[in-house]
Formats: sequence, structure tokens, C-alpha cells
Amino acid sequence: MTRHDDRPPVVLQSFGEPRPSTNPHMTLLLQGLREHLDVRTFSWREALLGRYHVLHVQWPEVVVTKSSAWRSVLASAAFVVVLARCAVRRTAVVRTLHNLAPHERQPWWGRVALRVCDRRTTWWVRLNDTTPVPDEARSSTIPLADYGDWYAAHPLPAATPGRVAYVGLVRPYKGVLDLVHAFRGLDDPEASLRVAGRPAGPTAADEIEAAAGDDPRVGTELRHLTDAELVAEVGAAQLVALPYRAMHNSGAVLLALTLGRPVLVPANEVTDALAREVGAWWVQRFDGPLTADALAAALKATADGPVDAPDLSRRSWAEVVERHREVYASALRAVRRRAIR
Repeated sequence: MTRHDDRPPVVLQSFGEPRPSTNPHMTLLLQGLREHLDVRTFSWREALLGRYHVLHVQWPEVVVTKSSAWRSVLASAAFVVVLARCAVRRTAVVRTLHNLAPHERQPWWGRVALRVCDRRTTWWVRLNDTTPVPDEARSSTIPLADYGDWYAAHPLPAATPGRVAYVGLVRPYKGVLDLVHAFRGLDDPEASLRVAGRPAGPTAADEIEAAAGDDPRVGTELRHLTDAELVAEVGAAQLVALPYRAMHNSGAVLLALTLGRPVLVPANEVTDALAREVGAWWVQRFDGPLTADALAAALKATADGPVDAPDLSRRSWAEVVERHREVYASALRAVRRRAIR
């Protein structure tokens, strides 16, 4: 597809028009980009028949994973056709690497579609510098942004001393059961734990409730939370614990920091770099499996409050939007260079 250089590109995102349950990061990105570009949201009709210059794929596994096997097969096949159409029409494909790999194993047809997506990708976006990319020359690092004023309309309660909270989707890799077991080993009658968020599977809620047992210090709210409820849960916590078994990028970390609450996360090169960026007090870390001792140490370290607010200056939405515009321009130039060759 040819395009005059003085016309902004049309960008098709791989997610649908935002709903109340949509990840706020996607909604804020869409709003910011639409101030400068013609950005459309995903439908199969638009992807297969529409005219756009850039296809921005956020989570390709979400595109091909549907409610039944036959729907997933059709979605995988349609996605391969979309990617082939992009190649024929010289449409740039931008891929954001949110994770090192999909959290759930894909069936063979889904894996085929994801491999085709990788081969057709023109430009890679990673959220931190440690994420490996197939081609460093065709990649950019754009960190997750803060949540700005998204939650500003909701009152932030005072932190409850000794309160630990987990917020977000309850999925196996996020180590929520590990957190409950570690907390129950904490010998502190004044401590409390809240687990709040929607379980991702049919047995997850039962497992959490069974792990909590009859400990009166543990409370749960295992469902989708409204924005106001999310702010209330995070705000009431002294410490937000996110003991993911493999933490690479996390919107929940940025949510907690945006709302002024420290986090407890596994120690690795990503979280160590985050601590250097925003301030070590805000990013408490633990090595190995989460233990009661690690929880106690993090609660003690955060008991008196911070000296300064977390430094989120590198994560403004103005910067993130501008970096995405640069990526789209670079991807289009790369497509044109390939066409000339």
C-alpha cells in the first residue's frame, strides 16, 4: 500500500473497542494515540478488508484464543490470512512483547499462527531492555506508563498498618497461593491479607478459599473489581504483594506505584532495574520462594512510609505515545526498504 509521507498512518490495534473491563493501559494508549493518528480497533472485517498502514499486535495469543476449539481454529486461520494480506500490501506489523511467552500453552494451530506472526513482524516493541528480541536493529523499548489520572476520581483510603494486598487476575503463574501460605505462617496477629481480583479458572477461587482456611486475618474478594473498588483495595494496603513465579512486566506494579503504595516482588534483573528507577523503598524484593520471613521483612521496611514519591517521570503518557508514533514511522520505513530490495 502506497502512502504520501505527509499523511499520518492509519493504525489498526489488535484489541477491540474498550469496555469497562478492558485493561486501562490499552484504553489510555488508544486515547493518546488518537489525538495524533487515525487509530482503529480490531474486528475481523476491518483486519481482513480494511485499509490500514500498520497492524499493531499486542497479545497475539488473545487474537487466536476463543471460547471453543473450532472457534480458535477459525481465528488462527483468519489471523494467518490477515498477516499474509499485510505482506502483500506492504502493511507494517508492529508487535509488543508483553511477556517472554504466552502464559497458557497454545494448541498446535495457535502455535502455528504465532510463529507466522513472529515471521511477519516488521518492528518489535519491548517493555524493558532485558526482553530478548529477534532483531535488535528493528526494535524499540517503551516502558509501561503510569496510570496518570485514570483513578483520580476515586478516593484513596489511608493505608492500614500491617495490611498486605494482592490485586488483579488470579492466575496460577502469579503465585497467589504461595502468598496465602506464606502469610498464614506470619506470626503477627495485627497483620492482614486481602486477595482481590477475578479468578481466571473455575477452581481458582476454591483453591484460594481452601488455602485461607479459618484464618480470620485473610479476606478475599474473588471477582472483577470496579475502578473504585480497586483503588479502595490498593489504597488500604501498606504493601501490595505480587509474588509472580516469573515476573517480567506487570501492570499491577505500575498501578500500585501510581497510587502511592510499595510493592513486594521477586528479585530479578527487571525488578532490580525498576527499584533503581523509581526508588528502592518502593520496590521491595525477595529471593527464592516467598516466605513468612520475607513478608515480615517487607512489612517492617515499609512501616514508616517513604521519604519521596516514586519517580515515574520516565513513564508519562506523553512520552509513551510519542515513542509509539516513532515506532510506527520506523516500521513503515522498514517496509519500504524491504520493498525496494
